[in-house]
Amino acid sequence: MKTIRRHLLASALLSLASLLPAAAQAQTVQLRLGTVVPKNSLYHQQLLELGEAWRAAQPGGRFVVFTDGSQGGEAEIARRMRIGQLQGALMSVVGLREIEPSIAALQNLPLLFRSWEEVDYVREKMRPAMEKRFLERGFVVIGWGDAGWVRFFSKDPAFAPDDFKRMKFFAWGSEPEQQAIMKSLGYTPVPLETADILPSMQTGMINVVPSTPYFALASQVYGTASNMLEINWAPIVGALVVTQKAWDAMSPAAQTALRSSGDKVGVQMRAKARQEVDEAVDAMKKRGLTVNKPNAAQMAQWNALAEQLYPRIRGSMVPAETFDEVFMHLRAYRAGAAKGR
Repeated sequence: MKTIRRHLLASALLSLASLLPAAAQAQTVQLRLGTVVPKNSLYHQQLLELGEAWRAAQPGGRFVVFTDGSQGGEAEIARRMRIGQLQGALMSVVGLREIEPSIAALQNLPLLFRSWEEVDYVREKMRPAMEKRFLERGFVVIGWGDAGWVRFFSKDPAFAPDDFKRMKFFAWGSEPEQQAIMKSLGYTPVPLETADILPSMQTGMINVVPSTPYFALASQVYGTASNMLEINWAPIVGALVVTQKAWDAMSPAAQTALRSSGDKVGVQMRAKARQEVDEAVDAMKKRGLTVNKPNAAQMAQWNALAEQLYPRIRGSMVPAETFDEVFMHLRAYRAGAAKGR
């Protein structure tokens, strides 16, 4: 009889033990997000709002945002997601292309897009197929954002492409193709990560930073690089992604909340980022920033440089098929705009 009771007790304990991991997991679903955006920036605030909505739908869930590149540059953040140290990230194309290279078509084509309306049109046309590619690689796209136009911030004034050939450029360490193209055209890229920009400017390791006005203001880059070339070189496009493993661990209610909040946050990020471009420039001008606007002849030189870059970018920085698709959608948009839609 004692033997039977011992077996029954052991069976009961084993059954209870088998339930504990599932219960513990339900209480400790984690969503740890990495990003290089500054703490308390509009992007950080939007992520915190998203986190509140997610936690309300995922009782016991743990939501943390690591800002300021504390988890490394965007390529490193992508790596950390793959090994499970992070469950998600808000990244620009620089990091997203580490997951799905075709997304580079939205950011790495200089002077191609003439307006945010063009950027929005092309992104929405490509969005379903792009999100499907991310899912095939184990990532769920939660929302799309952008961060303004890239402009060139430099220590010394510069107006034409040749003016920058005597300068040292910040370049993303994870984009060797871009560095090779720059070198072939006579420019000097210095591969670094976002956290290295300000100290490298101060020590003279670099003296020009391609940056959005908002980031230049938030990071204080303009204090050292006090000249800005007023040219919309390329849009900074980004997205919030989470790993499929993290997505699958969430409750259906949390998935719905995250998806809904992600779309809302993406719209708000895009609207606020675009609004704050001019506000950031005005704020920096009051603090000593000089805005340099190229004349018609200098602008023609920039456009000629962009045309020279496209064949080099196609198939190297941007997959050929996606490169061609962007141009196709852009031609369609402009044709419709010309006819008044």
